[in-house]
Amino acid sequence: MYQSENDNLIFLFLFLVAIWTLPWKGIALWKAARGEHRIWFIVLLIANTLALLEILYIFIFSKKVQVIEAKKP
Repeated sequence: MYQSENDNLIFLFLFLVAIWTLPWKGIALWKAARGEHRIWFIVLLIANTLALLEILYIFIFSKKVQVIEAKKP
């Protein structure tokens, strides 16, 4: 009986993690592809970091590159 409850909790946890991760991964991959950041695209595609790396890329690293590119003549 306890095993079944544990299985249900594990399934629920994994489902919630997937629901949390997929939108972040999709947005990060889209930004990396549009910005021609091939290394970031590969790392984001392979690494599963519960969306932490994706969030950092979206809000920090992709903006730094845009600022640097805007300053070039």
